[in-house]
Amino acid sequence: MAQVGIRKIEKTYPNGYKAVHGIDLEINDGEFMVLVGPSGCGKSTLLRMIAGLETITGGQLIIGDKVVNNMSPKQRGIAMVFQNYALYPHMKIFDNLAFGLKLSKLPKNDISERVNNAAKLLEIEPLLDRLPRQLSGGQAQRVALGRALVKRPEVFLFDEPLSNLDAKLRASMRVRITELHENLRESGAPSTVVYVTHDQTEAMTMGERICVMKDGRIMQVDRPPVLYDRPANTFVAGFIGSPEMNIRSAQVVQAGSGLALSFGGATVPLPERMAAKLKGYVDRHVLFGIRPEDFGVRETHGDNSAHGAFVPGKIKLIEHMGSELYIYFDVGGVEFTSRIRLEGLAATAKMTRGEICEFFFIMDRCHVFDKDSGDNLTLE
Repeated sequence: MAQVGIRKIEKTYPNGYKAVHGIDLEINDGEFMVLVGPSGCGKSTLLRMIAGLETITGGQLIIGDKVVNNMSPKQRGIAMVFQNYALYPHMKIFDNLAFGLKLSKLPKNDISERVNNAAKLLEIEPLLDRLPRQLSGGQAQRVALGRALVKRPEVFLFDEPLSNLDAKLRASMRVRITELHENLRESGAPSTVVYVTHDQTEAMTMGERICVMKDGRIMQVDRPPVLYDRPANTFVAGFIGSPEMNIRSAQVVQAGSGLALSFGGATVPLPERMAAKLKGYVDRHVLFGIRPEDFGVRETHGDNSAHGAFVPGKIKLIEHMGSELYIYFDVGGVEFTSRIRLEGLAATAKMTRGEICEFFFIMDRCHVFDKDSGDNLTLE
């Protein structure tokens, strides 16, 4: 096991471009940490600095109890799995798995034991006598994973390893990789995992904690449910979740003894706990965030104890998604996406494009963000 300490890490290229801006991140022993963000956010650059494939231009990188800034990749106790499987095409799978161990001059018996154990764990034993060209994409990715596993590293590094697979294989490999991590932990030989992806579904389903990055900076680090329910800012709120959170401009207004949000000619009251935090924002514009599942319709919602209000909206488009409907609607020129479950199938089946429907905004679950900084103003 090894803890990874990232202390004020920076990366500046010779042309002056700064890809990583003084990042601080502590990755615990045996933890599965996911780095997620859009292309160009610096996540792969950070991973390559951990691996020793990119020089560090500022800060300290600590693996275990050693500062490794100037150590070679071989000395760091890491193993990396890339997007490209990079298998040797002329070698059988057994030899692909054993190649690094042979270079390290391990005894033959030890090599065979490690290869066979990894093959059994990854269920690739029948493939050991095949050549890489005889494998499917999923099988090749498991071999690439096995090649890292036989090294028994302290830290596994994954750089978008599933992006070349189709959707079904990606789902299968997500399960295999997370199961492998759990199996190693249960066997008493846990490994720390740092996993890079731009796919928020991979991040949410695989990571014990997730580090959300943007423009070489960390936006938020936390467990998946916390990122979803308590996003620190508009970037995290919009990046995590599918369909993404509705984030729209609104104005905080006085409504009797309380406060409300005004948008598109509609006024929706805020819960007391949110109103208390927004007293200084009366008559100011903010950003209003509400997730697609936090809507109801009058036909299926009925009287609900949740704090909120019904707002008339014009239906622009309806997408049937099996057990759910995605309903895109307009409130006075402000567009929203809702995700409505089909418990009330008879009622929702009557909805048509162009119809005016009353949507219930569940304000207990909404978020209000500062318009300039993007910070969440309504977190406890």
